[in-house]
Amino acid sequence: MRNRRKQKSKKKPIFIIIFFLFLVGAGYVYTAPEFEREKPKIQSSLNIFWNKKDPIEINISDNRGLKNYEIVINDGTKSVTVDQGYFDIRREEKRLLVHYPKGEMLDSKATRLVLEISVTDTSRWNMFQGNKSIKTLDVIVDNKRPNVNVVSNSYSITQGGTALVVFQASDENMDELYIQAGGKRFQAQPYQKERYYASLVAWPFDQTDFSAKIIAIDKAKNRRSVDIPFYLKPKTYRVSWIKVKDSFLDGKIAELASNCHSDVKLDNKLDKLRAVNETMRLKNEDKIYKISKNISKEILKRWKVKRFYPLRNGAKVASFGDKRHYYYGEKENEVSQSYHVGYDLASTKMAPIRTSNDGKVVYAEENGIYGNMPMIDHGLGLYSLYGHCSEILVKEGDMVKAGEIIAKTGASGLALGDHLHFGILVQGIAVRPVEWFDARWIQTNIDNVFKEADRVIFAK
Repeated sequence: MRNRRKQKSKKKPIFIIIFFLFLVGAGYVYTAPEFEREKPKIQSSLNIFWNKKDPIEINISDNRGLKNYEIVINDGTKSVTVDQGYFDIRREEKRLLVHYPKGEMLDSKATRLVLEISVTDTSRWNMFQGNKSIKTLDVIVDNKRPNVNVVSNSYSITQGGTALVVFQASDENMDELYIQAGGKRFQAQPYQKERYYASLVAWPFDQTDFSAKIIAIDKAKNRRSVDIPFYLKPKTYRVSWIKVKDSFLDGKIAELASNCHSDVKLDNKLDKLRAVNETMRLKNEDKIYKISKNISKEILKRWKVKRFYPLRNGAKVASFGDKRHYYYGEKENEVSQSYHVGYDLASTKMAPIRTSNDGKVVYAEENGIYGNMPMIDHGLGLYSLYGHCSEILVKEGDMVKAGEIIAKTGASGLALGDHLHFGILVQGIAVRPVEWFDARWIQTNIDNVFKEADRVIFAK
């Protein structure tokens, strides 16, 4: 009896030790970095459009390190391994480029494919096999380029001016559609029927070279580029040299510089001039660009504007596109530069300013050097701007009618005398207001282009 009790007492400690070692081992397995249980990550869109020319990009990663991967494509009948790899050294991420297999490995007529990516990491979890991730992607094969045709367009465009184009574009997987012109991107608005679009295009006045192309890109990155056949009319803009007087520096410039909200205190009057005429100006113009770059996505049935005539009996006091050089003392001592991107008109003091066309007020506040400045959206990306006002009589969001008084002329902002700084913008790009003052120009370059387009669109 004693021997049996001794044997039982010996087994008990051994069992406890084994159980303890088991707990220690289990704890180690569950906490040791080499037994981590986080699966590798596979990053890619779930639905992919593929033109079979460009590779599909897939990113794989793991917190501890990648071990191997395999990529298989199935066309509904056959499966083909298109890529696989092993990592001899620790690597936590890898960008994979999947190319369409050459030859007749897959059905060339298949329009849908299934892409399966499997990735294993270097963890010792899962009986030393590692963690494994599998991701299946649906691939739509599309190697057909979008269809684009110019329907009608303005015959010519002047440097600093505007033109109109109406075109047709179609693709069941269309992703991007825009006009690249003068280094700028212009959006098009749907016009009349499905697959037809219209857009005003601007040639920036400070660029000598210009070309315009309609760009259509589908989701598979098939691309079509079509030239718009504008006849180009270069134009030379005026260059002015302006002597800066102390009264100007100590007056308007000092006043505006105090509102620059700069962290740097400016003591030198010429530094204040540059802060206002260059830094503040660019900031104010960037605000104008952001406000006026938008265009509606709703279908446009009709768009017609009358010539702009914002100030009755207004006389020109400054032209659009002038490059201004400011000098202090001698002409050789140039201290600042700027461009004048509007057309200045003056009549009587605090004269009423009228909008010539219907529109929506998109801004009606003070804007630095432009002073009190209402802006109106007339549709199709065309905006009008009224600077240096003494009083604004509308508010943002108001719908205004042609002939309505919206403000009064003044000398707010960087203005020395009572006048109106009038601007026209096309999707954020300042253009020549004189074109929009001219009823004949509007008829030739806008109205007639729409009429010609309508004849094509509605032809039976």
